[in-house]
Amino acid sequence: MNWNTGNLVGTNTMQLILGSKNYSSWSLRAWLAAVLSGQPFDEVLIHFDQDSDRAERLRHSPTGKVPALEDGGILVWDSLAISEYLAERFPYAGLWPEDRAARAWARAISAEMHSGFQDLRQELPMNIRKLVPWRERSAGTMADIARIDRIWSETRAKFGKKIGGPFLFGRPSLADAFYAPVVARFQTYQPPLSTEAGTYAEAAWNWDPMRTWCAAARTEGHELPAYDAKA
Repeated sequence: MNWNTGNLVGTNTMQLILGSKNYSSWSLRAWLAAVLSGQPFDEVLIHFDQDSDRAERLRHSPTGKVPALEDGGILVWDSLAISEYLAERFPYAGLWPEDRAARAWARAISAEMHSGFQDLRQELPMNIRKLVPWRERSAGTMADIARIDRIWSETRAKFGKKIGGPFLFGRPSLADAFYAPVVARFQTYQPPLSTEAGTYAEAAWNWDPMRTWCAAARTEGHELPAYDAKA
């Protein structure tokens, strides 16, 4: 593994500032992007719900939010900006698909995830430690689930199957990093999915970095009762 876990601070190593591994979907995206870069990085964990930690968060990000990346004298915040920075910084890591058409599609669906699906985010927050029997949700959330199912199925049919491999574009990419929190949500809330989308979700859930993140989430001990009540 090319990453370090815990509140470690290296001399010449990138630092990734994260929130709770159980709840912070944005942190998961940036963490997977850093893993995909193939470069070592240190984690700085900050509980984003505590007012006492806000000053610490502001030390690392002008928004006071996580994630943020520190690379030498360069500071990048927001999961999409971090991902694009890492793709540019380490071009040979192949964070985006090599093919231009696939890369354009990957960017589009990642941006759609980054800016959309508000009903799903609000009604089905990421909570890796929970397992909730499925029940019908709001019309907005059901529409979000259907759209994600379509994205996964179309992407696999158009690109993933042709390239080979179980991920959206065959091999893991930033698109998988951006949809990983949804994979975790679907494990928690168990919505019905098409065969194609369900097969992809299972592959992404069993991705080694994802398993590492989820194992840490289950043991971190930090709880947010407001989020737990939503489940």
